[in-house]
Amino acid sequence: MISLRNVHKSFGAQKVLDGLNLEIPEGKITAVIGPSGEGKSVLLKHLIGLLQPDSGQVEVEGESIVGIRRSQLNRIREKFGMLFQNVALFDSMTVFENVAFPLQEKTALPADEIRRRVLAALEDVGLKNIENKYPDELSGGMKKRVGLARAVVLNPRIILFDEPTTGLDPIIKRAIHQLIKDTHAKFGFTAVIVSHEIPEIFDVAQNVAMLYRGEILQHGTSEVIMNSDHPAVRQFISGSLDGPIQMI
Repeated sequence: MISLRNVHKSFGAQKVLDGLNLEIPEGKITAVIGPSGEGKSVLLKHLIGLLQPDSGQVEVEGESIVGIRRSQLNRIREKFGMLFQNVALFDSMTVFENVAFPLQEKTALPADEIRRRVLAALEDVGLKNIENKYPDELSGGMKKRVGLARAVVLNPRIILFDEPTTGLDPIIKRAIHQLIKDTHAKFGFTAVIVSHEIPEIFDVAQNVAMLYRGEILQHGTSEVIMNSDHPAVRQFISGSLDGPIQMI
């Protein structure tokens, strides 16, 4: 589905991705974990072409998105939805207008069909009768749900989640994780989640990849990663980060 091969990315003298290789399977939830500042969000931006690698290849459903024309990239981006870390709702728009925005921008659907789809998407994420509220009237968890409704309203093949539970209390975090699982079970999209939530993310993701020092140290099922014998992976999962991660 999505393939990254020998991807390198630096910002000035800072090397962020260093020959990274990763295969993201179709129709599964894949989590990318690792210490803060290791480039997880940079990796995510490469998947949708917001960043281009210095070298290497990024392919989406067999098509390279490296060095292609803007029109080609926009066509491939139509396969994606995204839930941003800060949700990125438009404060001046109602909930309805926020969720309807991608339908109005990217389709020629009539107003009644847009309304039907928006209300259905809100119901799918457990929100009813709030379409006329504004973002500043919502709790953090409700904003995340609205963001998810906006991400799924076009029925994308791929959804990217950038730290979807950051800043939420433990109860709301569990609710959002369960919502992601339930939404994935209903729609069957390919999901990539960047997360610091250890061990909770193992209950959400079917596959997990650990990023450290610009490389994927290990990639496998949640069970494989939880029971990894790689010392760096074990050290990160256990939370023993008082010193540098041991690579051998």
